[in-house]
Amino acid sequence: MAARELHRLATGLLEGLGTEYWGFPPRLAPFIVEQLGPVRTVSWFANNLPRYEHTLRTMGPLRTHLICMAISQHNGSRYSSYGHAYAAELIYFRKRGRLMPVDATVLSDWIDLSPGELRDRLCDVLQRAELHVEVIWVDRTLALTTGEQWAVDQDEARIVHLVRMFAVLNAISIKGNVDPDEAHDPINKDRALKGQHAALRGTLA
Repeated sequence: MAARELHRLATGLLEGLGTEYWGFPPRLAPFIVEQLGPVRTVSWFANNLPRYEHTLRTMGPLRTHLICMAISQHNGSRYSSYGHAYAAELIYFRKRGRLMPVDATVLSDWIDLSPGELRDRLCDVLQRAELHVEVIWVDRTLALTTGEQWAVDQDEARIVHLVRMFAVLNAISIKGNVDPDEAHDPINKDRALKGQHAALRGTLA
């Protein structure tokens, strides 16, 4: 009884955090608690969430989500790839007033590509979106993810933390075969923006 109650409380905590930050309870939440256990789950988030939020503030949400997306694509997680790709899409749409060249559904399908092909495709999309500086960051991220290079500054150390953090989250989502949900960013709560974005995407379908 005590174990079940701890699982329920930990799951409720994660779902509550997701609802507060993103406007919905993440589908991944119960799988995290199931695979890590309730005590380790709370400890893991207490150690990792503040660093993730600091990275969001320091590197900016668009860059951070593109980095998380690239890591998740390399690791083979459709769930996280979609959540961060969709977040990047919405942030880009709000800033630029136009659509990313490739949508989150397509981007989340790029989970079986070799590192070289993934790098080429992502760099092409970012160039077409006129996000030329982000090409450098995605290339750096994939090099750090694959072990081709080591972190040499604070920004790269932040990326390495994301690589380690998403190694855990991605593995859980893959093992649980968790379906994608929504954008993993507070922008997901902007229903008007999401409606405009979806309507414009619909005209291209």
